[in-house]
Amino acid sequence: MNLTRIITALFFLIASSAFAQKAWTLDECVSFAIENNLQVKNLNYTKDTNRENYRQSVRALLPNFSGFSEYRYNTGLNEDRTTGLLVNQEFNSFFYSVNANLDIFQGFQKLNSLKAAKFIYEAAKEDVLQEKFLLAFRVMSAFYDIKFNEGLVANSLEQQDISQTNYDMVERQVELGVMAEADLVEAESNLLSDKLLVTQNKNLLALSKLTLLQEMNLTEESDIALQIEEANKNDLKSSGTVKVDSLFTVAKGFIPIIKSQEYSVKAAKKQLNATRGNLYPSLTMIAGLESRYAQTALDDNDMPIPFSDQLNDNFSRFIGAQIRIPISNGWANRSQVKQQKIALLQAENNLDIQEQTLFQLVQQLVQTNTALVAEYEQSNKRVESQGLAFQIAQKRYEKGLINALELFQAKNLYGTAQNENLQVRLRLKVNESTIDFYKGLPIFNIN
Repeated sequence: MNLTRIITALFFLIASSAFAQKAWTLDECVSFAIENNLQVKNLNYTKDTNRENYRQSVRALLPNFSGFSEYRYNTGLNEDRTTGLLVNQEFNSFFYSVNANLDIFQGFQKLNSLKAAKFIYEAAKEDVLQEKFLLAFRVMSAFYDIKFNEGLVANSLEQQDISQTNYDMVERQVELGVMAEADLVEAESNLLSDKLLVTQNKNLLALSKLTLLQEMNLTEESDIALQIEEANKNDLKSSGTVKVDSLFTVAKGFIPIIKSQEYSVKAAKKQLNATRGNLYPSLTMIAGLESRYAQTALDDNDMPIPFSDQLNDNFSRFIGAQIRIPISNGWANRSQVKQQKIALLQAENNLDIQEQTLFQLVQQLVQTNTALVAEYEQSNKRVESQGLAFQIAQKRYEKGLINALELFQAKNLYGTAQNENLQVRLRLKVNESTIDFYKGLPIFNIN
């Protein structure tokens, strides 16, 4: 009998473990979101395209080889390639050529285009990293929204339990004739208000979970459980005053959107140099082999010359150079140079915009951090004060010194103080984590 009970208990333990919902940490949420985000995948495709463009620009420095062959069945009046004369008869002909060319000088267009392609590829890699960071921050925000709403639910359940205890106490007092029926109605009203608040907070929690699931692209789940974190006031560092200039200098050195725009400026400069190359003469070395065969070619005995003999006899080779001097093509080349100058100015201006945006963001983070630190300290004191006030009001209510409305007001003030304290604590945690990120600290596990 004991063995049967043990086996049954083990079965239910294994079953409950198998069906237990996974508890996600913030790093796991971020990693899953990055792996399954469609926008990140799309930017990776763009990065791969730019990488191939860069590789092709390297291969473009190699000589160009091409081959050509032609077989014809000729009728009517046609040129005999072996003699250059026009003949009016049916005959077969064959021709082949192999050509090669190597650009010696093109105003350094290929070299500048190669460097531009490399910078564009580097910018694309930074764009991918930037999207990962933005996604990580959205996931972190949704993660702590859930934590906040879980705290709201816990606080409202605590308030509901207090109201339920008071209602039960008043109900007993009414039965004993100590309290009036009106006191029970007030206690019931307070209890119903707290139950409604619990329902509202649970709805907010469900909505915040949906937001996180959508950011993670976790489509096969309708709910998510987060790993429990111990409430520790020491996890908020608030270590000293953060200086805006020093934080901005550090952040500017590694933030992907800044680096991407810096690469874009470098690429625009090289593209401008490549476009200017169209204004200079170009020099190309050329070489080739060719031969031909025609059925009309006859020997001294008026017999057709064999195919192999004709190919050997007509074999020729050449080597030379081509020079191209741009004189005028409707000033298109100079117009392209002017347009590329504008593109460079625009890229530099975009870099200034990104740096300005980053500086303003850093300013806001530092200002918000200072405000939240002071607000959090005051909030802790307020929770303690309102908690003590509520305890006193609870004892006075039990002795009949105050009515239910006064108790309800004291309880609401205490609950509001708890919720505000929770919100400030989580906002400060997110803000400090964001500042740590701009300090260059690895707050996200992102390669």
